[in-house]
Amino acid sequence: MPHREPSPSDLDARANDAPHTDTDAPVTDAVASSERLAGCVVAELRRRFADPLPGGLYLVATPIGNLGDITMRALAVLSRADLICCEDTRHSRTLLAHFGIDRPLRAYHEHNADAERPRILARLAEGRVVALISDAGTPLVSDPGFRLVRDCIEAGHPVTSLPGPSAVMTAVTLAGLPTDQFHFAGFLPSREGQRRTRLAELGQIPATLVLFEAPGRLSDSLADVVEVLGPERHVAVARELTKRFEEVRRGTAAEVAAWAAEEPVRGEIVILVAPPAIHEATDVEIEEALAALLPHTSLKEAAKSVAGRLSVPRSRAYDIGLRLKGRIT
Repeated sequence: MPHREPSPSDLDARANDAPHTDTDAPVTDAVASSERLAGCVVAELRRRFADPLPGGLYLVATPIGNLGDITMRALAVLSRADLICCEDTRHSRTLLAHFGIDRPLRAYHEHNADAERPRILARLAEGRVVALISDAGTPLVSDPGFRLVRDCIEAGHPVTSLPGPSAVMTAVTLAGLPTDQFHFAGFLPSREGQRRTRLAELGQIPATLVLFEAPGRLSDSLADVVEVLGPERHVAVARELTKRFEEVRRGTAAEVAAWAAEEPVRGEIVILVAPPAIHEATDVEIEEALAALLPHTSLKEAAKSVAGRLSVPRSRAYDIGLRLKGRIT
């Protein structure tokens, strides 16, 4: 077959059949995806605004630092609330203004809660929508609100919780410590003696401890963790969570305490302490514990008590108790 030069139409056909290698394609796809997402978000918000909002108390979680963490459900409730109760109206007004929300605000904090609760309950009795927010994170977690929720429940007013940002959960997932069990204990006492007593109580809980702390007390609190719980206990300190300068320091209590003592730490602080090491009780320890109880109670009850206290199988404690009773009799 004689050779023929390709025509322009042939070249166009080959170009259409060839694989696309245009480097602009991913950018175009990303833009299209963003536009689709924006359309879906607007449609979802419109749907939520169209749905009636029943009266009741709404516990609304707000960002702990990154405003992008607000939820669509939170925006839909806050923008239509008849009243928003917050710890600091100046702080909350800044948050709401960022999203174009202009609703009535009223301060609700530990110093005025007793006076404000009856007023809030009266609004709820009228069928109003009242939202409760904290300065940051999920309401009631180391913040006022428990008594308000309790009184609403007793009065028969609906209470709805809108999940969202939480410094506790964010820190727990970032720490690298066991998450199957954790115990949130709020702020430690400010005085050294009381703080050490509290740490001794908390240190025996078989769960990761989660504590809030002020930057100015962090070094002293970590030094007490070293003194009371031991220098090898693993800890993590999370600060400025979700913000630009987010940081998590991990290591032994001695290592992290040394870091905190050397340089000033700023921002919101969460301390996490690993659970105590599992101690396998010996037969001698079980026997001694049983010997103290058997003169006063049955073997069955003594074995049950010792098993729970020393974290051993009840059958093991019972068998050791049988041998002990055999020697005594």
